[in-house]
Amino acid sequence: MKLNNLNIVCSQAELGNIPEGKVLINTINAHSYNTAQRDEAFAEALSKGDYLIPDGTSIVKACRWLKAKSRPKERIAGWDLFSFEMNVLERKSEELRVKSEKCLIVMFMGSSEKVLSLIRERAAVDYPNLEVVTYSPPYKPEFSDEDNQAMIKAINNADPDLLWIGMTAPKQEKWTYSHWDELNIHCHCGTIGAVFDFYAGTVKRAPLGWQRNSLEWLYRLLMEPQRMWRRYIIGNAKFLYYIYKEYRE
Repeated sequence: MKLNNLNIVCSQAELGNIPEGKVLINTINAHSYNTAQRDEAFAEALSKGDYLIPDGTSIVKACRWLKAKSRPKERIAGWDLFSFEMNVLERKSEELRVKSEKCLIVMFMGSSEKVLSLIRERAAVDYPNLEVVTYSPPYKPEFSDEDNQAMIKAINNADPDLLWIGMTAPKQEKWTYSHWDELNIHCHCGTIGAVFDFYAGTVKRAPLGWQRNSLEWLYRLLMEPQRMWRRYIIGNAKFLYYIYKEYRE
């Protein structure tokens, strides 16, 4: 997968231009770009989704350096996408409730029941006009056919007006893309991984100053060095190598 071939959303303002209806929105950062170099199914899921969000300053800078066809002006974090979509749906649901008792539905599919419970509690306060539906899939490396059908059925039965998938990359992107035609939904679907934990409060997001200075990755490394050192120290070196290789080609 090459950055130069991807259609990447260039600014937060463009989020408002995403049409209504069944739309798949993925994110890309240095880690997912690295992973896609050796995982063809993941590369296909990212490149063939409807929209790709640049969740990393490294992606923004690399696109400019490569003079790629899509040159993002700014980083758009998964949290930014989440906040934008949730606020839009909340306003629509509030307007709808003036006319009827119906609420619009947002569904969170993924993570543990503990995290989902915290999400339901917080969303009830932050988005009082939305009905929140959750589903926690089995925690295992690969899902069985029965697992997949249960997940698909849960989503289709919920018939959400906004769908979030949070099972970490590349699992969430590959699962959603491979079952996209089986999901009878009419809404935006975003694969946002860590945002589930950020919103639930089980993982602390970097302070705003770190975010503004493109150091959110360093904050996560300092908070979880044993888990994150390989991703950020070795991963960042790999990212530079892959980008230079793409530049030379």
